[in-house]
Amino acid sequence: MSNGSSTVWEPMAPGSSESTGGGRRDGSGQSFPNPQQSLGIRPYDTADAAVWDDLVARSCNGTLLHTRRYLDYHGSRFRDRSLVIEDGRGKIVGVFPAAESSPSVVASHPGLTYGGVVHDGSVRGDRMLDVLRLVASRMEAQGYRDLLYKVVPFIYHGWPADDDRYSLSRMGGSSECDLSAAICIDHRGGVSHGRKSGRKLAARAGVKAQIGWERIDEFWALLAQALSERHQAAPVHSLEEINRLHDSFPKEILLCTALVDGSIAAGTVLYCAGPVVHTQYIASSSAGRAVSALDPVIEQSIEFAETHGYRYLDFGISNEGHGGALNTSLHDFKISFGAGAVIYEQIRLRLRQQETT
Repeated sequence: MSNGSSTVWEPMAPGSSESTGGGRRDGSGQSFPNPQQSLGIRPYDTADAAVWDDLVARSCNGTLLHTRRYLDYHGSRFRDRSLVIEDGRGKIVGVFPAAESSPSVVASHPGLTYGGVVHDGSVRGDRMLDVLRLVASRMEAQGYRDLLYKVVPFIYHGWPADDDRYSLSRMGGSSECDLSAAICIDHRGGVSHGRKSGRKLAARAGVKAQIGWERIDEFWALLAQALSERHQAAPVHSLEEINRLHDSFPKEILLCTALVDGSIAAGTVLYCAGPVVHTQYIASSSAGRAVSALDPVIEQSIEFAETHGYRYLDFGISNEGHGGALNTSLHDFKISFGAGAVIYEQIRLRLRQQETT
């Protein structure tokens, strides 16, 4: 993968060594179907929604974020450019959630942490390369200069599926990386002395964590206040949006909170996505920080992940801006729970040179 490369992707020349004409043979002499003959792409249609979501559910790398039920909460906020991938019989074997990020950039997906080609395991090796060449050609024909591809981090894979990263490297993509922190449930790293002390402090104060959506309004007010005061920011979702998403995914979008004197002192909104429980939002009040109320919240979230068979608890990235400086204190805080580093990668593929006047 190049880094900061100015390489422009070019379509395959007819008859080149990467052309899909005529099929291929491996060393055993076995013939394989021509990938471009057997796979094609077309624009997503709303009539595809149920089949799209079924594909995501049985895919090797899809999560709830890739479903139309989740994507469609954006409404008309983005100009949709999503595609479906079909085999020669017209069966959908993959999907590509995408939308216009700016007049010159199409992204997969501008409203998601990650996007990319989600497939049933059949879009492998050169087949993925051929599909992404088709995607690039379509997006270029629609007038876009760049394709921004947000890779699904490996911890969200049902089984290994890095064919897209390989293919985009072959096509000259340039990469930016952010750093997340995740706990491997079966092999948790070392928990810091500070976290162990925090647990004891919370226990002495009688703080207990619980999972339940009933007090989301109270938590959302705490979250909004904490983001405003500490980061001059606001939640990405409104309270109405997060409630609507919970209604659509009542078993996957959860709230874990801890109470102090009957009021929420700390909490996290959890997204159960593939093999991962992700802390989508985390917040603590001043009263909660005084008794380390966030420690039992995280421990309860880890216990939930373990009990329900998830592989990881993911805290999300700690970078300031895509590919920007790492917020070291925030990253260290996440690591202190026994987490390790995970890359969130964005690959930019130049489709054509910027026009000059």
